[in-house]
Amino acid sequence: MDKQEKQPCRNRAQAKIHEHQKETDKTRVKRNGKEVSFDFKISVIDEINNGQISANYASKKYNISRSTIDYWRKKLSNFHSKSKAMSKDEELKKLREKVKELEFIKDFQQDMIIEFEKETGMELSKKYLPEQLANEIQRKKKKLLK
Repeated sequence: MDKQEKQPCRNRAQAKIHEHQKETDKTRVKRNGKEVSFDFKISVIDEINNGQISANYASKKYNISRSTIDYWRKKLSNFHSKSKAMSKDEELKKLREKVKELEFIKDFQQDMIIEFEKETGMELSKKYLPEQLANEIQRKKKKLLK
């Protein structure tokens, strides 16, 4: 057999190894001798994009150069990890909904306290609640009596 027949077999094995290394390189990058997963890159970029940390702080926190972070941001800018983090607008919307819900609960509880004080004739809100909350209840009582 001549060299060309043996060579392809050897090249196939090397090709498989090379192919495996390429796949590994796609998911991992070395960071100071350590490998970094794709998920790690995305989480760092998400933290920066969502305003949780600055790029400079991320660089120091994770021991990654700023140029590497900038490179990741440029290359992965089209990738959105919706399951891991929400945008600022979504977070703001969720917080506003929560505030409305809590205000409704507070109003309901104040109405119950007012009704209880009417029925029993005891003004327990002044005695047991914080001053600001007791004053709110008193103002609400006055409005209801008018």
